[in-house]
Amino acid sequence: MHALTRLFTYARGYRRDVALASVYSVLNKFFDVLPEVLIGVAVDVVVNKKDSFLARGGLVDPHEQLIVLAVLTVFIWLGESLFQYLYEVKWRNLAQNLQHALRMDAYAHVQRLELAWFERNRTGNLLSILNDDINQMERFLNGGANDVLQVFVGTLMVGAVFFGLSPQLALLALLPVPFILFGAFWFQTRLAPRYATVRAAAGAISARLSNNLQGIATIKAYTAEDFEAEQVRQASDAYRARNREAIRWSAAITPVIRVAILAGFTITLLYGGFLALEGALAVGSYSVLVYLTQRLLWPLTRLADLTDLYQRSMSSIERVMNLLQTPLAIPYEGAAVPTVKGEVVFDHVRFAYEGSRNALDDVSVTIAPGETVAFVGSTGSGKSTLTKLLLRLYDTTPGSIRVDGRPIHTLALSDLRRHIGYVAQDSFLTDGTVADNIAYGLTNCPRDAIVSAATAAEAHAFIADLPQGYDTQVGERGMKLSGGQRQRLALARAILKNPPILILDEATSAVDNETEAAIQRSLDTLVIGRTSLIIAHRLSTVRHATRIHVMEAGRIVESGDHDTLLSRDGHYAALWRLQTGQR
Repeated sequence: MHALTRLFTYARGYRRDVALASVYSVLNKFFDVLPEVLIGVAVDVVVNKKDSFLARGGLVDPHEQLIVLAVLTVFIWLGESLFQYLYEVKWRNLAQNLQHALRMDAYAHVQRLELAWFERNRTGNLLSILNDDINQMERFLNGGANDVLQVFVGTLMVGAVFFGLSPQLALLALLPVPFILFGAFWFQTRLAPRYATVRAAAGAISARLSNNLQGIATIKAYTAEDFEAEQVRQASDAYRARNREAIRWSAAITPVIRVAILAGFTITLLYGGFLALEGALAVGSYSVLVYLTQRLLWPLTRLADLTDLYQRSMSSIERVMNLLQTPLAIPYEGAAVPTVKGEVVFDHVRFAYEGSRNALDDVSVTIAPGETVAFVGSTGSGKSTLTKLLLRLYDTTPGSIRVDGRPIHTLALSDLRRHIGYVAQDSFLTDGTVADNIAYGLTNCPRDAIVSAATAAEAHAFIADLPQGYDTQVGERGMKLSGGQRQRLALARAILKNPPILILDEATSAVDNETEAAIQRSLDTLVIGRTSLIIAHRLSTVRHATRIHVMEAGRIVESGDHDTLLSRDGHYAALWRLQTGQR
């Protein structure tokens, strides 16, 4: 399906606005063409006086004829101005509304895509689609759609006047028009693939810049500024090369169209003049045709810019629509989950990341409501994968995961996640206030509840020392706070949510000992009465768990409480001795 068809299908709720904007554009073009006709009528009045066209209509006095023409001119110019205002307001508001709706729908759809999709696609390219490509569509609707419509309508109107005054001259004068239109479309087909590569190159630049800005501290630490500048230069050169190729074609359109226009204007000027000299064509009619020829053909020079703008927009719209129509691998629909007791069962779960070996290999675990269970093991053993599957960031096949006896793939995804609290090693903070981040995902949360949660997470003291307290802006990804402070806010967020199931994924691994101790005290209180899954490298943080599962290569190799596992002198005991320095 063509990109423009896909856009109109998407924008079916805006069809009334499109129709009104189109009507205003057509009426504006109608009034825009009339002044040239009035010039011809005025010339006819001056030349033929009482024998003029208007005189044959009953208005004999030339002075009265000119007064009528002056009144009509005012009316026509006011009408043209009015409908120009109306179409500009309508088209521009339509562009803004459609841009907003498309961006919000695309972003909402992106948020529903599975995590594996983000691993296959670069964030910078995605940002390019959500920003640059949607803005490109807006630019087309702002002016390009009206221009295309007016060129088409203007051609029909002027053509009708030509055939009404002199069919023979009309055939000759309008002869270049089909060639102009054919040339424009021919160039368009050559531009389409080139602008597709331009948009892809723009996405590559955006991806590189986004990656570098997020890793600016590492770039500075490794003095890699010159290296990264060279990478950006290469990406920018590639973008410039793709654009240069497209420019060669788009720049050729106007000269070709000008030659065709010259032919049409010359025919009207010369052949129409001969007809007027021979008396076969009235002087006023000749004036109308000369002016209309320019009015008709000269705007066609804009086909170059229109073709260029149109093709850029179509390439952008194609990318946005492809994103919007990306199928959801994990559907959000399912049974409602009003309450959760907290039983979690992993039943013969197997899972492999795309292009990798099994991250989980036949894992079966039953966690009773309110039980605190820990998963430990070396990096890559599959601990965090379990929690991602429970959150349905990925789907497991084969095997199943059940919450309170119900397979999670049958549950409404939003409901499932609403009952799970999640604290990661590197918790995400939004660019808002401290209070916004603690109450993240909740609406109309009272300030005293936020303060209580921060106090329970031992975060209230440092928050009170901030310049604006709970109203202090934390910066992008919480960059104005230390790692320990960010982690305490993430913990306060989980406390405020008060979920029946809690996931702590390396929640204390990136903080200092003092902060770890403070967080641990909060965790000891937080896990009471709720099902808790704790992922940890530091065994000291899980020694009080009801059960500890030791994982290696995607399998559970040992299970038991801390003392039982030490007595077995197996994997867990070896890890304990390694971390504590015991022999």
